[in-house]
Amino acid sequence: MYAVLETGGKQYRVTTGDKVEVERLDVETGKPVTFDRVLLVNNDGNVSVGAPTVSGASVLADVLEHKRGKKVTSFKMKRRKGYHKTTGHRQELTVVQVKSINA
Repeated sequence: MYAVLETGGKQYRVTTGDKVEVERLDVETGKPVTFDRVLLVNNDGNVSVGAPTVSGASVLADVLEHKRGKKVTSFKMKRRKGYHKTTGHRQELTVVQVKSINA
């Protein structure tokens, strides 16, 4: 059994027991979180596709930790103008472990 859920503008395919890094959630470490935006549920070949979400479906997960992703640098330059600029970004992430999929 697996489900496709949406959080933070991104979609994740999860099964029970998966550890997933999602965008930062405002939930304390060790607390449960419920994802209600479930787009698809596959239960042993019975596929339920939502329009846009599957009604009554949810994914229950535990928050394991909050962390920061790897640093991404961006470099801009215009030749022969003396212009160059470097910026960096680190995404705030939350690691969750899926406990159950309710369909």
